[in-house]
Amino acid sequence: MPYGKYEGRDLIDLPEYYVVWYHNKGFPKGKLGEMLQTVYELKINGLEDLIRNIKKQYPK
Repeated sequence: MPYGKYEGRDLIDLPEYYVVWYHNKGFPKGKLGEMLQTVYELKINGLEDLIRNIKKQYPK
């Protein structure tokens, strides 16, 4: 996340309530909004472990 309370966190690691709040408020324009929308879809469908497994295989 590039700003705010969760600055520096990977988007997939944002708390679900925060991503839902953004969904209700409206995602920002541009690439960040698109990525947050994808994270929202992953979280509401219980698929965030797919991304976490990829992160484990390919650490920074």
